Amino acid sequence: MARRRRMPFKACKKCKALVEHEVEKCPLCSSTLFSDDWEGMVIILTVNSQSASVLKAVKPWRYAIKVR
Repeated sequence: MARRRRMPFKACKKCKALVEHEVEKCPLCSSTLFSDDWEGMVIILTVNSQSASVLKAVKPWRYAIKVR
């Protein structure tokens, strides 16, 4: 059975922001609920983009597409 490799980031369950594992509080929404179980990454450069509006992104950042 293949062993699953640890993702380089963890995802905030509230705003889907991707942060390093050492971070204890989300820099975007101040949540402390994180998940290592996420899929897909989108990097938002401008909050006026269509992608940002779909993800409800409020700040240029890297976001997970799906967080469990």
